[in-house]
Amino acid sequence: MDGRNLVRSASFAAGISDVALECVMNYIDDPWDRDAISLVCKKWYQIDAITRKHITIALCYSATPGSLRRRFPRLESLKLKGKPRASMFNNIIPDDWGGYAGPWMSEIADAFLCLKSMHFRRMIVKDEDIRVLVRGRGHMLNSLKLDKCTGFSTDGLVAVARSCRCLRTLFLEESVITEKDDNWLHELATNNSVLETLNFYMTELKVSWQDLELIAKNCKSLISLKISECDISHLVRFFRTSTALEEFGGGSFDDQTGELNKYENICFPPKLCRLGLSYMGTNEMQIIFPFAASLKKLDLQYTFLSTDDHCELIQRCPNLEVLEVRNVIGDRGLEVVSQTCRKLRRLRIERGEDEQGLEDEQGTVTHRGLSAIAQGCPELEYLAVYVSDIMNSAFESFGTYSKNLCDFRLVLLDREERISELPLDSGVRALLRGCTKLRRFALYLRPGGLTDIGLGYIGEFSSNVRWMLLGHVGESDLGLDRFSRGCPKLQKLELRGCCFSERALALAVLKLASLRYVWVQGYNASPNGNDLLAMVRPFWNIEFIPPRWESVYAGTDGEQVEVGVEHPAQILAYYSLAGRRSDCPNTVIPLNPA
Repeated sequence: MDGRNLVRSASFAAGISDVALECVMNYIDDPWDRDAISLVCKKWYQIDAITRKHITIALCYSATPGSLRRRFPRLESLKLKGKPRASMFNNIIPDDWGGYAGPWMSEIADAFLCLKSMHFRRMIVKDEDIRVLVRGRGHMLNSLKLDKCTGFSTDGLVAVARSCRCLRTLFLEESVITEKDDNWLHELATNNSVLETLNFYMTELKVSWQDLELIAKNCKSLISLKISECDISHLVRFFRTSTALEEFGGGSFDDQTGELNKYENICFPPKLCRLGLSYMGTNEMQIIFPFAASLKKLDLQYTFLSTDDHCELIQRCPNLEVLEVRNVIGDRGLEVVSQTCRKLRRLRIERGEDEQGLEDEQGTVTHRGLSAIAQGCPELEYLAVYVSDIMNSAFESFGTYSKNLCDFRLVLLDREERISELPLDSGVRALLRGCTKLRRFALYLRPGGLTDIGLGYIGEFSSNVRWMLLGHVGESDLGLDRFSRGCPKLQKLELRGCCFSERALALAVLKLASLRYVWVQGYNASPNGNDLLAMVRPFWNIEFIPPRWESVYAGTDGEQVEVGVEHPAQILAYYSLAGRRSDCPNTVIPLNPA
């Protein structure tokens, strides 16, 4: 039997030519499958190297541009992430932490000869970096995404508009861009005729409706447009010309009279099915009614709609697959969603900026609304929600009904003093046992929300989770120890407000075999920090960000008062082939490659 198996294996290996194997490899896109294939033998490793088309670098300091080029010489698409995800919230990460795109831009421009698509996320990108990129790759670049980036201006965008004439996607959403010249949009409209996606949503860039009309005229294939503020009444001719448009986001309403006459001539393109209008109120909402039934995506995060408005509008949208709102939608609004939107796949419920208007029952999201969503939306794959109250029963509902759930994120707001039911151990266990497809999981509670036993459940039943954020969970180091015995596929872990000791954190990192990245804010530090040395190993960088105070201004009875905000100490540790960072302002404990 053993002999026959050996013969069969040998003939199988010899019978696949390099050409055939390359053809097969070209149909395998999942990076996990690719990684497994590359470990089979040296031949498969080499063929994976020359056929890999896309790579995501989760942290720009985990590899060098040169090593990436040598490993994957024929890359066509690269996504590069810089600052930790926490940098998006309340200045948790210091501004000088790093995440510079310059070293990568130089190598990309000179050495990656097949690269056509670049995606930079949370990085510092300078105008000169952009110029270097477009000089080297501008003639081939068909997609450029500067996603939540800083450091550049409209001068860099002008360089892109003039040089990248094959550009089909330009994405700038939530980037901080200095406006020096508002001519960049006109240059883009003049020089590009193949643009399909243009996104500068949530930026401060000025919009010329004349340039938008020129883009619609010249770019007949424009499918998606998301812009900053621009009165919708100026876009009548743009909408009339953009016959291929399927998505529109941004714009604004500025009707001081409160009447619809200013917007009565708005007629959206016939293929439009994804919509998000800024500063829309009750009166303007009616312009959506004629085509609401054809909408697949609706973004209401930046509107002035009440709970009743949400209910009235969503009742007309039975084909929604993606819904993004603030928690003003309330439980009643979520019940309408559950009754109307059976095809819903993604639901995001953000926290309202002014919680004072959410004190009544209509403007809060609780276990009642979440249970309704779980039972009424069986296709749900993604849920991110801020809740004011929660019970185990809501988690149990998702575990029972939401079998397609891949990404679950819940934050328990601290505005309410009394919560109906804590701890949430049994509910979290039911959720994780029932939702076996979960790959991303975030649970941000408050002290007492999850015991050590509940933290052990997360470790035991998160067999496929690869990214996790936990806040204010567990009671002691024992809970972290139980957690670290599980999570066999966990690659990225983020912890906030935890009660764990420095040594327990270091030992937990060693037990999590697949872990590639860990970020911790707030923990019980040792007197001299030596307990961090327990996690030292080859290719593992450890950064320590000391505690700091920051002065901010807060409103009190109409007045701005300066107050101090404490940012607790942080630990950032990650695997790196690059060794110690040369631009790191923090204490780093590296063990460089031998």
